[in-house]
Amino acid sequence: MTGVDDWRSALAAAGELTGPVTEVIVGTHGARGRQAIEAVSEARVKRYRDFTVVVGHEDEYVVENGACTCKDSEYNLDAEDPEALCWHAIAVAVATRIDEVDEHDMWYSEVRDLL
Repeated sequence: MTGVDDWRSALAAAGELTGPVTEVIVGTHGARGRQAIEAVSEARVKRYRDFTVVVGHEDEYVVENGACTCKDSEYNLDAEDPEALCWHAIAVAVATRIDEVDEHDMWYSEVRDLL
């Protein structure tokens, strides 16, 4: 098992993070993969009516269709490479496939106004 499509398919089939899938995620994405798995295990992937958000260490980041609002995505990653993902986007992909997204029946824009 190698590559981004393989770990996504394996996660969807297993419905949980297994040792081999975790190894492929970390092997494919390195430290970003480890951070993503940590965020999922800490329930920091949140879906609102309007956005999916990952709570980072310094801010919250909106992830839509695999694209993220973080500086890592903006400046460090190759948009043409499907395996070049920030840890926030990886976390959303993982959490979605193993049903670990924290669902909120409210608009993120309303929550953001309170912060």
